[in-house]
Amino acid sequence: MSKLLVVHHTTSPATQELLEAALSGLGIPELSALQVETRAALSATSADVLSSDGCLLLTPANIGYMSGAMKHFFDQIYYPCLQETRGRPYALVVHGNNDTTGAIRGVESICKGLDWRPAGPALTILGAPTSADQAGVADLAGLLAAAMLGW
Repeated sequence: MSKLLVVHHTTSPATQELLEAALSGLGIPELSALQVETRAALSATSADVLSSDGCLLLTPANIGYMSGAMKHFFDQIYYPCLQETRGRPYALVVHGNNDTTGAIRGVESICKGLDWRPAGPALTILGAPTSADQAGVADLAGLLAAAMLGW
């Protein structure tokens, strides 16, 4: 069974809504062969990453960059996971109030260093999430799951 690790920093109602949308997108019967494990960025470990087959990353954009919690996650897992996780698929969701460019660039740069493969383009949500934003997050999570299951 494939395992998807969802790493998130959900300090605001908006990022919590997006996490719930992602999890609802992964809860469909067609994806029952996928085990989903959810970890807060400050508690996710290299063991979590090493035991997974892909990662869904969800972070707010704080002061033009990924959250400090997400950066801490990457700082903790980078070297222990560098060789063992090459080629793993990932997807990225970034929420911001105005600009998410730096946050996306930072996460994508680290993921490139890890040699992780994006399952699709990073998804940016600005302001209060709409139902279309939530559907987009669910779709991206499903796209990542499909890539992990070899569809």
